[in-house]
Order: sequence, then C-alpha cells, then structure tokens
Amino acid sequence: MAYYEAVQTMKSRKVMYFTPREEEFADLLVRIGMKKNVAKVLVYLAHTAEATSRDIERGTDLRQPEVSIAMANMMEQRWVENRETKAENKGRPVKIYKLSQPIGEIMDGIEREKRAEATNQLNLIQQLRDYIS
Repeated sequence: MAYYEAVQTMKSRKVMYFTPREEEFADLLVRIGMKKNVAKVLVYLAHTAEATSRDIERGTDLRQPEVSIAMANMMEQRWVENRETKAENKGRPVKIYKLSQPIGEIMDGIEREKRAEATNQLNLIQQLRDYIS
C-alpha cells in the first residue's frame, strides 16, 4: 500500500491507497470468482494491521454500503473480525476491522474451495459422458 497525506481541517492523516501490484492482486481474486468489492477489501486488510470502515472506504474507493456488504460476506467466511472503540467526538462507536487469520491461510481456504468446485464440475462432465457412451 502506498500513502498520501490528506489534510483535514487542522489535522493531517495518512490514507492508504492501492499500488498497481495490489490492484492486480484484487483483479486476480475477481477472476477466480470473488466479488470485486470483497476482493478489494480483502487486499486492503491484507496490507494493514487494522482499519476503520472509513479508512477502508477511502483506501478502496468504495462507498459505505459496498464496504458493509463486503464486510458481511467476509464475516460469514470468518476472514475478518472487529472491535468497537469510542469515537473521537460524541456519537456511535467506531468499528475497527482486521483479518482474523493470515492472508496465506485465507488463500489456502480459497484454493481448497476452488479445487472442490473443479472436481465437482469434472465429475458432472464424466456423468454426462456416461450418458452418451
């Protein structure tokens, strides 16, 4: 991830954004069947210890509802965990997200799933061949 400085009313804040290599990583995930928004959030979280929803929105160039849907999908897969912390000023607590396991282990799980899908498809093709033999 690369950084740029964002100046916000008397505050300076570092915001991460994708490098071409990370864009390629996300694109490869999409090409194997992952939803684009999930792929972008996964790549973002793989390159940071933890992040708020707002950080993820800025870093992935996704809107809040897109990040929420991606997070729900990732929570269902048990790839991400969150905690809440008090907001700087009054208001709702802020959720902070991080991967629940190393990206390598997540990729291992994706590989197992894709291998099982491929095996299933090949078995179905063999069943079809049995019908025409």
